[in-house]
Amino acid sequence: MPSASSAASAPQVPQAPEGWREITLGQAIREALAEEMRRDPRILLLGEDVAEAGNPFKVLSGLVEEFGPERVIDTPISEAGFTGIGVGLAMTGMRPVVDIMFGDFLTLAMDQIVNQAAKVHYMSGGKLKVPLVVRTTLGATRRSAAQHSQSLHAWFSHIPGLKVVLPSTPYDAKGLLKTAIRDDNPVLFFEDKMMYQLKGLVPEGEYTIPFGVADIKREGSDLTIVATSSMVQVALAAATELEQLGISAEVIDPRTTSPLDKQTLIESAKKTSRVIVVDEGYQSYGVTAEIAAVISEGAFYYLDAPVKRLGALDVPVPFSPVLEDLTVPTPAAVVEMAKTLCGRA
Repeated sequence: MPSASSAASAPQVPQAPEGWREITLGQAIREALAEEMRRDPRILLLGEDVAEAGNPFKVLSGLVEEFGPERVIDTPISEAGFTGIGVGLAMTGMRPVVDIMFGDFLTLAMDQIVNQAAKVHYMSGGKLKVPLVVRTTLGATRRSAAQHSQSLHAWFSHIPGLKVVLPSTPYDAKGLLKTAIRDDNPVLFFEDKMMYQLKGLVPEGEYTIPFGVADIKREGSDLTIVATSSMVQVALAAATELEQLGISAEVIDPRTTSPLDKQTLIESAKKTSRVIVVDEGYQSYGVTAEIAAVISEGAFYYLDAPVKRLGALDVPVPFSPVLEDLTVPTPAAVVEMAKTLCGRA
């Protein structure tokens, strides 16, 4: 039998809070959809391979067995067609969730999303609404080449009338998707395809997460790192490494780029006086630029250095693994930028 002193020094395994359990991000998405479809019979899911195949990432497996092919609908290969059907369904009383297999294919439904869904409420004088959710993916490093690897969320963040959501954890994914489905406005919901197996704690009970409320994933005092989607995990890894160098990094996840929680970002910048913005979209004219501008304008007199940005390289995403890995931000790149910003280079 171990002595009292040895037992006391043994590493403690953290226990999940009562009523919480560890699940993957993919499981959290499926759970949110299933719970909402049970709650509201007006909710249906449509897209390519969503029913029998459960989508290419198997996130939707089992839904057609529970809800039937009338509510989980395999469509022809026509993003323009079934997204347009989704807009029409939403305008006439249903609450559809449209699944776009890869975010790159949003290009095929731009008119339906940008010119129709985003503007119907305004152009009808508030008489019509479009409670539509468009679920899709983003993210590189899956070796899927230039037409299946882009992160195009900045496009839709640019359009008035659309809401844009970027979950980074299973907890956020479930709570934000429930909010998206219940929203009376069109919502673009981007899931990083490389994060479906990411595990995290999620409560068993009912909860939602409001849009426009950023989450401080880690508190710090020397530097703020604002990161979106999978870049939150990159930022947290960098923050852990920076801690070993004596640099305290605060990591903030906006969770939604539209609406954007400007105040939380600005207050963090005022506290730390140095900021890095990390996003997997192309750096030019992108999310990093908008967030950097918001912080620069709102915390100008508190900053000790210009706001720095890290985005994807402005090149088509390569198929070559060696080249592809060079195109997106990494923890090492964030660490090097942080060291320079804090005078530790």
